[in-house]
Amino acid sequence: MASSFKVVAGNSNRPLAEAICNHLDVPLARAQVRRFADMEIFVEIQENVRGQDVFVIQSTSFPTNDHLMELLIITDALRRSSARRITAVIPYFGYARQDRRASGRTPISAKLVANLIAHAGVDCVLTLDLHAGQIQGFFDIPTDNLFGAPLMARDIKDRLEWKNAMVVSPDVGGVVRARALAKRIDAPLAIVDKRRDRPGESEVMNIIGSVEGRSCILIDDIVDSGGTLVNAADALLAQGAKEVYAYITHGVLSGGAVARIASSKLKELVITDSIMPTEAVKVARNIRVISIAGLMGEAIERTASESSVSSLFD
Repeated sequence: MASSFKVVAGNSNRPLAEAICNHLDVPLARAQVRRFADMEIFVEIQENVRGQDVFVIQSTSFPTNDHLMELLIITDALRRSSARRITAVIPYFGYARQDRRASGRTPISAKLVANLIAHAGVDCVLTLDLHAGQIQGFFDIPTDNLFGAPLMARDIKDRLEWKNAMVVSPDVGGVVRARALAKRIDAPLAIVDKRRDRPGESEVMNIIGSVEGRSCILIDDIVDSGGTLVNAADALLAQGAKEVYAYITHGVLSGGAVARIASSKLKELVITDSIMPTEAVKVARNIRVISIAGLMGEAIERTASESSVSSLFD
């Protein structure tokens, strides 16, 4: 397989890129992605990619704009080096929360970013748990959106008393995601009904469903400030839940989120390494990271060999 495709990594999540390459048993392609003194990005691909199938691994996580520009410039470098096909592997797609106009005179930034990626020369996109499924339609190139639910279901069955579990959606908008996980582990479903007064803050109103005596598992795609999770955990415990876990795909965890979660009543927050964990995350008492390297590696291998990727959605 080593001669059939190449893997290039930006600076957003080098450990994940290396883990994916270990899974694939291929080396990372030699490339330099650095900054000039004024922080302008410079890229040099240091081996031949002419006629090659190339996968660029780059999450557009914090600092989002820097990592997005790295992805665009790496793509341009590969296109001008005559790569046959360029696939952007974006484990975490930044700007995904700006997928619609929530009020007047606002952008749809997710669509703008999709346009930038396509016009830079990317031929197809491979990503994980988009904030909204319709973002796939924002791209005018083939886009595969993988799901973290199979990994989470496996982890739940291996580590928790899942037969007494109840899957909980932290808001009405996440019911489809929560229902999919509940079906995988054969568990009932509950919903947290909340009101958000301003961005980054939420107020839990009530719980839809009986959670008394249950091990509750909150499921969502992104944890940012952590306020929603902490409030939801408090509300579930107040309604008689035995304990509360949270399984979230993308651990954005900005500002004081890690400290907020570490001091909360959450038994454990489980996130993936779609975003490179900070040192604070690594040492937090109740945050654990599971790897998506195997899932992304399998998807890359199947894409390179023109095999079906759809079974990975199951």
